[in-house]
Amino acid sequence: MAEENRLVYSTDSGRIRQEEVKVARPKGDGIVRIQRQTSGRKGKGVCLISGVDLDDAALAKLAAELKKKCGCGGAVKEGVIEIQGDNRDLLKTLLEAKGMKVKLAGG
Repeated sequence: MAEENRLVYSTDSGRIRQEEVKVARPKGDGIVRIQRQTSGRKGKGVCLISGVDLDDAALAKLAAELKKKCGCGGAVKEGVIEIQGDNRDLLKTLLEAKGMKVKLAGG
């Protein structure tokens, strides 16, 4: 019932937007995991880097740096960095140089 009576437009301020709720990511165990994944990507492989304890801005900056060093594309989705191609060994050395504890996960 309360949803039906909420104010959605005001002549004073225009459309009233709902406040977005940020979902807190769970804290990792301090180990960065690099996993290769092809499922749902039409056979194209990507490396998923998870467990990095950084905020969204720092995560995007790290992803941009890794993409530049690997010479490929990628994205940041829900706190996980996706790097196109199979560059696990190069990614491991780059992240270890930044002082992170890295494990290669999966096959």
